[in-house]
Amino acid sequence: METVTDQLRQAVEQCGQTRYAISKATGIPASVLSRFVASGRGLRSENFDKLCTHLGLVLTEAPAKSMKTNSSKTNSSKTNAGKPRKER
Repeated sequence: METVTDQLRQAVEQCGQTRYAISKATGIPASVLSRFVASGRGLRSENFDKLCTHLGLVLTEAPAKSMKTNSSKTNSSKTNAGKPRKER
């Protein structure tokens, strides 16, 4: 599954604007954009926000994946209070 960062990186590459133009419009240094797109480096959150705003991207909430836990597997050497059981 693609991360949000991967999706933003693709949006920058596919938007039809040069990194220089994006840099001028957002105030994000062109070198930072180049490193983000080319080498996979991350962005500071404020630059991430600026870039999303410039490209017209909005983060939407997706349904949370259910966390599967196996409650039937417990450590038999401990009680509910976390104290070891006494041997009988």
